[in-house]
Formats: sequence, structure tokens, C-alpha cells
Amino acid sequence: MKLIEWNDTYELGIKEIDNQHKGLVILINELFELMSQGKAKNHLEDIFSHLTDYTKKHFFAEEKLMVKYAYQGFDEHKAEHQKFIEKLSAFKNDFSQGKTTLSLEILNFLRDWLLNHIQITDQQYVPHVKKMSGNEI
Repeated sequence: MKLIEWNDTYELGIKEIDNQHKGLVILINELFELMSQGKAKNHLEDIFSHLTDYTKKHFFAEEKLMVKYAYQGFDEHKAEHQKFIEKLSAFKNDFSQGKTTLSLEILNFLRDWLLNHIQITDQQYVPHVKKMSGNEI
């Protein structure tokens, strides 16, 4: 069972970024499946590890594109990435302190962040990057 089905509305047309977004959808769906089975709490440490790796790789890739093509909204976009990192860190701290509702909170946060970030925030830089790159990304 999946919480999020990947579809064309999530596509940015930048293969590397789209593939990374698909990876986050997979992580969210894995968490959802584990929650459905009552096993999420036992796997949260691994999920945090994957999410940390995701943020490093994905945010670096997005920010690199924005810098390379001189996207004027870079600072605001980077600030959203920082908010995500801070929220993830707060969840990790809560988990280490034994907070029991953490799985549901993480799942809701990830789903909402992903859908809003891809469909709103990322859509703002994509036309500029494609134009400046000659659609060769």
C-alpha cells in the first residue's frame, strides 16, 4: 500500500532532481508501510539515516543548479531546505527521547513538505534553470 503515487504532476523535467524526488516518495511509502504493520518505531533510525543522506545529496544538487544558472530566488529556496533540515533534526531529537507519536508526525511532515516543495517551490526555479541551460539538463 502506498501513501503517495508518483505521477506526472511531480515531474520537473530535470532527470537528476526528479529521480531524487522519487527516492523520497519511496522513503515516505516505506515509512507508511511500516506504520501500517506497526513496525515503524523499530526502523526510524534507518529512516533518519536515509533522510539525512537524501537531504545532503538532493539539496546539494538543487542548490548547485541554482548557483550555476544564477537563479535569483536561491536564498529563499536554500532557506526552505534549511527549515527542512532543522525539522528533521528536531524529529531525530524527539525520537532519541522516546516520543511515541513520532512516526505519524514524520510521515505527515514528509508528505506535506514533498508535495508543496515539488509542486510550488521547485516549480519556481525550473523555468529559469531550463532557459539558462538551453533545456540540456
